[in-house]
Amino acid sequence: MAQAAMAQGVGASEVTRWSVAAAAAEQLLDSENSTEQRLEILREEIVAFRTDFREATGQNAARITTLREQLAALGPEPEGEGATPEPPDVAANREELNAQLQTLLIPVQRAEAEFVRADAIISQIDQTLRERQTEQLLETTPSPLYPVYWQPALADFKAALAGLWREKPEAGGLASDLRQTLPVTLSLTALGLVLILRGRVWSQMIVNSLHHFGARGFGIWRFVVSLLRIFLPFAGLNLLALAAISTGAFGPRLDEMFLLFAFLGGMMLGVRWVSERVFSRDDDEALISLGPLDRRAARFHVSVITALIVVAALIAEIFDAGDPAPASKPVLMFPITVLAAVSLYLIGKILGRVTDPGQDETLGTELRASTLARMIRGLGKGAMLIAVVTPLLAALGYFRAADALLPPYFMTLTLLGLVMALQRFSADVYGAVTGIGVQARDALWPVLFGFILLLLVMPLLALVWGVRVNDLTELWTVFLRGFSVGESQISPTDFIAFAVIFAIGYVLTRLLQSALRNNVLPKTRLDVGGQNAIVSGLGYVGIFLAALAAITGAGIDLSSLAIVAGALSVGIGFGLQNIVSNFVSGIILLIERPISEGDWIEVGDQMGYVRDISVRSTRIETFDRTDVIVPNADLISGTVTNYTRGNTVGRVIIPVGVAYGSDTRQVETILREIAEAHPMVVLTPPPAVLLLNFGADALEFEVRCVLRDVNFMMVVKNDFNHEVVARFAEAGIEIPFAQRDVWLRNPEALRPAMQSPEARDHTDAVQTAEPAQKTDEDIAPRADDRTGPKGATS
Repeated sequence: MAQAAMAQGVGASEVTRWSVAAAAAEQLLDSENSTEQRLEILREEIVAFRTDFREATGQNAARITTLREQLAALGPEPEGEGATPEPPDVAANREELNAQLQTLLIPVQRAEAEFVRADAIISQIDQTLRERQTEQLLETTPSPLYPVYWQPALADFKAALAGLWREKPEAGGLASDLRQTLPVTLSLTALGLVLILRGRVWSQMIVNSLHHFGARGFGIWRFVVSLLRIFLPFAGLNLLALAAISTGAFGPRLDEMFLLFAFLGGMMLGVRWVSERVFSRDDDEALISLGPLDRRAARFHVSVITALIVVAALIAEIFDAGDPAPASKPVLMFPITVLAAVSLYLIGKILGRVTDPGQDETLGTELRASTLARMIRGLGKGAMLIAVVTPLLAALGYFRAADALLPPYFMTLTLLGLVMALQRFSADVYGAVTGIGVQARDALWPVLFGFILLLLVMPLLALVWGVRVNDLTELWTVFLRGFSVGESQISPTDFIAFAVIFAIGYVLTRLLQSALRNNVLPKTRLDVGGQNAIVSGLGYVGIFLAALAAITGAGIDLSSLAIVAGALSVGIGFGLQNIVSNFVSGIILLIERPISEGDWIEVGDQMGYVRDISVRSTRIETFDRTDVIVPNADLISGTVTNYTRGNTVGRVIIPVGVAYGSDTRQVETILREIAEAHPMVVLTPPPAVLLLNFGADALEFEVRCVLRDVNFMMVVKNDFNHEVVARFAEAGIEIPFAQRDVWLRNPEALRPAMQSPEARDHTDAVQTAEPAQKTDEDIAPRADDRTGPKGATS
């Protein structure tokens, strides 16, 4: 270790101190008489050594990396009998590099070994302290229900008070000190009383003034001003404590008691402020949906529990000044515990009556607020359970266990109420900034801020429930240390570096895309589809490069993730093959551009205009003004008809039928004149009029013409058909339509159905006597198709 210390610039005295501290800690852990204070002191010392070892393991890392790269550049060392020996200069160089590498690695390896030893000792100390803490919770004291312990408990309390009072200075020196400090004492006392008695009134006056003048963001200002109800009286309590201390009439213990009383008074004010926010007198400001009477009762019981906790803390401090019997403190604390448990039980019942403001009575469905309501009702049930269990434990003699349940649970409720109050304040600030007002309370950002507040309050909740500060710091140290993936050590700083580098690359990519889209590409001859393809491709390349730079900058070794990446690739190949196929198809669409935005296409049974092409799918707007999302793989592997690719010129075919006997040449001339007269029809090539078929109902013509813009196909058909009707009417040319003649082969077969019931019965009797010889074909109707002029039917 001495060689390692000297290599790292650490003196021999530091090495000796570490060896002594490690040996003492290991010996102290094996001893059953070690005190918690001594273990804590040793732990702090070993933590400092562990930090030094951690820093030592990272020193000369750049030089070590360089040496390893130089050795890798020389290639593998020849091995085996038949191997060709490498040149002498290369061998000498390799030997020198290996010697330098070993010189640098030896202290690093020893520092790593000592780091592991220090970390193990710290873990053992923490485990020992936690075990002792658990044993203390399970310790029993005499039951406070036995009357035999009541009188000694009162006697011990009086003795502790007397001990505190006996610490005051002599009367002779006290009089002179009072004369000197009297002006300061009176001033502090007067100012403290004013702040305590008038602070709440002043804060209420400020709130009323803001409301009267209609201050903007009144909810925000009311929240801020309400904090004066804590700070002003708390400042007054501290001034009174300083006034009492300035007299010099009390001993050190009583001076500490005065400061403790001021601190506990501030805590009581803070808890009362939280209760006034959660169970506000104003229905609109209340954070929990309860009636006015329930909210008032909740505020009262919160104040009762807070006052009892303050009294219990003062009694415990007084007892610590003396030497009481084991049963004295539990006896005096038991009535306080029972009263606090009763108030907590009533608070739990009130919380159990919380309703959901998001309840829809007509549909019977619960909205988003139901989660909060269920959580509050669950906390209420927990409060009732704690209120029942705590007095029972205290009565059975488990005083420490009872003390570790009720106050922490009450403080947990207080901290959660503080989170709710701050989350509401953030919503009001967000509403004032965005201008949406009260509606911001249902927005997303305040909810996210509340979640962040809940994460921040977790360490405080852990401390409330008895977790040691060192346990939290150790968790933070482990978190900062990170975790290992292969040979790479990934820490939160690596994640931060990754996020920062990637964010910078992402922003630069978006800025470059915006510059190309708005300033550069519009000045080129590329169409809109080509411009979008270039911008999209640049975005993907930029994001890929940003991710690659972020991984490299964070120091993440991708080679160690090769096996994991290979396993993931197999899973992606099977589970995400459709997504990958659509992604590749989207890239092909953006590069080859068989379709572009604004094209009129037909794919499958869908027809419409292309509105957006992404890497996974393409959005088509149909003529019904509906959006159809088509996977890109269908556009690549399927048949796609593009009516407007390259240009908008397209052909339209219009069928026309005329009656038999019409002059076909006259019909041809009229149709050609109508086509050539339309402004959307091009004359090169000229329109074609063809007599194609002799149909069953008409002579079938087709007009084929090329349009300047195929998007107006339906408009051209509409205009053409109107003109055909008008011109044919002038020329006396008939447009026929299908006609049908119905013939009945045996109409007498339908006559029985038209007779009366009596006649039908007679007919049935006759047919029974003389069976009919006709078959089904004899009575079947026959339909013949016939066409006559103007649709006449014979």
